[in-house]
Amino acid sequence: MRNVLNDLIPGLAVFLVAIPLCLGIALASGAPMAAGLIGGISGGLIIGSISGSATSVSGPAAGLAAIVLTAISEIGSFEAFLVAVFLAGVIQLIFAAFNAGVIARFFPTSVIKGLLTSIGIILVFKQIPHALGHDKDTEGNFNFIQADNENTFSGLLRALEQVHPGAILTTILCLLIMVYWPKWTSKKISSVVPASLLVVIFAILLNEFFSHYFSFFYIDQGHRVNLPEGISFQNAGVLFTFPDFEKIGNAMIWKAAITIALVASLETLLNIEASDKIDPYGRITPPNRELVAQGCGNLTCGLLGGLPITSVIVRTSVNINSGGRTKFTAIFHGVYLVVFVLFFPQLLLKIPLSALAAILIITGFKLIKRQEFKEFYAKGTEQFLPFIITILAIVFTDLLLGVIIGLITALFYIIRSNFRNPFTLIREEYQNKMIYKVELSQQVSFFHKGALEKTIENVPENSDILIDGSRTDFLDKEVLEKLLDYSHRKQTDTNVRFNFTGFNKKHGIENKINFQYTFNKEVRDSLNPEQVLQILKKGNSRFVNGKSQKRDLIKQLKEASLEQFPHSVILGCLDSRAEADIIFDQGFGDLVNIRIGGNIVNDDILGSIEYACRNLGTKLIVVLGHLDCGAIKTALGSDHSGYMEPMIHKIKKSLVKFNHIADADEKRRQLTRENILNSVEEIKMDTNLDSLFHQGKIRIVGAMYDVHTGVVNFYDK
Repeated sequence: MRNVLNDLIPGLAVFLVAIPLCLGIALASGAPMAAGLIGGISGGLIIGSISGSATSVSGPAAGLAAIVLTAISEIGSFEAFLVAVFLAGVIQLIFAAFNAGVIARFFPTSVIKGLLTSIGIILVFKQIPHALGHDKDTEGNFNFIQADNENTFSGLLRALEQVHPGAILTTILCLLIMVYWPKWTSKKISSVVPASLLVVIFAILLNEFFSHYFSFFYIDQGHRVNLPEGISFQNAGVLFTFPDFEKIGNAMIWKAAITIALVASLETLLNIEASDKIDPYGRITPPNRELVAQGCGNLTCGLLGGLPITSVIVRTSVNINSGGRTKFTAIFHGVYLVVFVLFFPQLLLKIPLSALAAILIITGFKLIKRQEFKEFYAKGTEQFLPFIITILAIVFTDLLLGVIIGLITALFYIIRSNFRNPFTLIREEYQNKMIYKVELSQQVSFFHKGALEKTIENVPENSDILIDGSRTDFLDKEVLEKLLDYSHRKQTDTNVRFNFTGFNKKHGIENKINFQYTFNKEVRDSLNPEQVLQILKKGNSRFVNGKSQKRDLIKQLKEASLEQFPHSVILGCLDSRAEADIIFDQGFGDLVNIRIGGNIVNDDILGSIEYACRNLGTKLIVVLGHLDCGAIKTALGSDHSGYMEPMIHKIKKSLVKFNHIADADEKRRQLTRENILNSVEEIKMDTNLDSLFHQGKIRIVGAMYDVHTGVVNFYDK
């Protein structure tokens, strides 16, 4: 309830801006001015009540003005045109029933952000003439080419030729209030009396002051809000115009209905995406519910004589900047339209357009965020150019055409990126043997066929190639046929053997891997200890650089379940962060892992190592310690009683060497290294392995794992 009451004032701020926009867009559309008011009221009361958006405010849209003007001319009467508005509402409800709102999720962020920025630029430029007292062009005309045959920039120059001193002074003072009122007052006060409301009250009082004391500065009715003549509570019926359903068979009506439905729906979905981007609470608008709300709103407009309506980013931005929190802001703005137009029209007629210009200029500047230019530039050409082109296209044409140009630009880069990166070639090593892995992209079209064939042809002789389709959703038939051809071959003329993984039933390609993931006896026995050490070093490098191999673990599990041929035995610590298979990027059956707190040696440990070397055939013994070892910290402390005592005693044997080191971290590092080397020495002294060491069949190394970086440093004593 508190939020609802808080939205009373922001709703008033939105209403003050909406009044001239509704009337201006009606004039630009060639429709009765009352049609703009009916559209604004429907946007507030009908759409505001049904919509799921907390921030969006709907009403007559500048983007529809040219369509409405043309449609009224083609159809022949405003009453017949209202049938098209009614039908457009029905079509929007059909769109919602078929879940058409889902397309909102596919608008690129670069285009949405470009839309917001361009609206900010247009607001500033379009309001400068009104700020100077040049009100020849109506409010709500956001197209580059204006109704008076000027454009946005020539209109600025023309405005300089005919300025009003009272309007300029009012604008300057109102801008100062807009900027400094939130800074001078507490958040609580500015939420009760937002700067936009204060500006309107101040401008009315200032102009009254001018009328009595400084007539030179007085702003007459030509530069203030205007309303249709004769509107009051007693004759409220003059606001309404009813549709002529007898003309429903007119083909032009159906053409206009479809056009309005499509354009209004697209513009609405764009605007709710944009409004969600600037919502300070990060709320998400359900798009299909919004289409239902818009459809009901346009049904009402068609029945009562209103202009077609959409979600409007200008009103929405004013809402957010005024502190609006819930959908009641939009509803209240509709209530205010009814109350003030029917009961207090004389008060509205006193509002200078220059005061409203000050509100919209500040709103525009808040939509133009310099940081976004830097962020999109940093993201690269594929993000920056659609952002910039969307801005320029909207500023120099109109909202809808500009967005379409922006979407086409973004789509071009998306397609280009997809064509440029149809797959990734990765060189992976299994069993000390190079595998060429081709990872297909999400979408693989016939354009990729040539590049794929060329890549396969360039694979070196006597190699295995693994084609991975695990990310692929769409596979063009021509590419599929080529892959099926490869899958039926055992090898090419150059003895390149084909393997497939990650494909599903819809692709019709059988997953088959003909090389072994795990080390077989022949490969393992062909390696010497130094080659095995290099395998571990390469694996750790892949792990550290985020390039760990993507293994078919189930296949590897099945292979290893038959018989094991590990190449290394790792004596590691119990620490949960020191998992050797991950650190060295090895798989099932590649390593024998022996883990004990502090990686110390005892008879049981020696027996396990001896078994691994003599019975399983491992070539390398690695004593793997790590930084920040808990056992080392315990040895340096005092609480190590009970079953920990023998383990800690072994570690503390070398502590006397480091008593002179004052730095605690350095002392731990040195003791960890010394403990590793002591374990290495104890293993070497095992006479049962002595012959294997002397024959060069096995080797032992110490290693330190950095739990912060993932790097393993190897060393001997």
